Amino acid sequence: MKYYLIAGEASGDLHGSNLIKSLIKVDPDAEFRYYGGDKMLAEGGSLVKNYKDTAIMGFLRVALNARKIINNLQDCKRDIEAYAPDMLILIDYPGFNLEIAKYAKSVLNLKIIYYIPPKIWAWKEGRVETIKRYVDKVYCIFPFEVDFYKKHGFENVEYVGNPSVQSVSQANKVKRDDFFIVNELDPSKKIVAVLPGSRKQEIEKTIPIINKLDKSLFPDYQFVIAATSAADHKLYDKVSPDIKVVCDLTYQLLSFSDAAVVNSGTATLETALFGVPEVVVYPIFMPDLLYRFGRKYLLHVPYISLVNIILQRYSVKELVAGGCTVESVTQSLTDIISSDECRATMRSDYKELATILGTSVASDVVAEKIIASLNNQNLTE
Repeated sequence: MKYYLIAGEASGDLHGSNLIKSLIKVDPDAEFRYYGGDKMLAEGGSLVKNYKDTAIMGFLRVALNARKIINNLQDCKRDIEAYAPDMLILIDYPGFNLEIAKYAKSVLNLKIIYYIPPKIWAWKEGRVETIKRYVDKVYCIFPFEVDFYKKHGFENVEYVGNPSVQSVSQANKVKRDDFFIVNELDPSKKIVAVLPGSRKQEIEKTIPIINKLDKSLFPDYQFVIAATSAADHKLYDKVSPDIKVVCDLTYQLLSFSDAAVVNSGTATLETALFGVPEVVVYPIFMPDLLYRFGRKYLLHVPYISLVNIILQRYSVKELVAGGCTVESVTQSLTDIISSDECRATMRSDYKELATILGTSVASDVVAEKIIASLNNQNLTE
């Protein structure tokens, strides 16, 4: 079978690479062509464009790069038509992928699945109508998403497991002594991991807050920032000298951490799966009135962290916009470090979270369902 995959960010590249590996296990003769990244390329097939050359974030940048975006879409459409895949697999990246879905279904009549659909349950809920019209099947990674789609009249949806469960369970194990020596960390001190995100704006807004924390209030701890090579390394040049930086070692860092400060996103879920008590931050800066308007009329969930969203209650502390200050981070971090009761409650919540997500290997489940549906020629089964 021939598969065309489209992923537009680092996380999509990772999930796409895992799906390619899983598809090869059940379809050894599989052929792949994709928009993705180096991880997907390492699994074989043909990389058409790297996500680093196509990903454009933010309203202003999108407006300024409108012509480039249109050209990328047209190039992708032509390439899909020429390749004539047996199935088109979309991975998150909604702005681009939903436009491709419209064309691929209405013009080419391709079979289309959405693996890891966009978080339209949080905002831009109207996109569900596009998915209903042009996508044959949705394989989601959060259990509550099934009810969301069915509420909107879309029945062809299944929960297949969460990729973070797979990633965390398969994380490379290293010895604590080796990790501390290689990264020049103090073995006598515990670690507060800082996960500032992977996007430029996230990193730029999180690091100044961490720099200003009074580290003397946490004498038994050292602060370590989890950097990523997916971001411009110059962004980390402004990190205070009293904070260590490790690159592309997030899982190893979490496995040895005693507490964490995490910029909202998938990392909040990964931190929970490692059992690390965390404070979730999202230091966007906007007028308070505008923020309140957005929370009330644009967002459709009461929480910003995946931990709280999945548990459907307030488990981890969330510090957002004007509420994310040096003082609030200091207090919240003090709470999870010094309170045994707080730590025990949070870890109990994490166990419940893990139970909700289950242990399925999402990419394996999806690969098996794809093959079964292609053989039956019916994606709704």
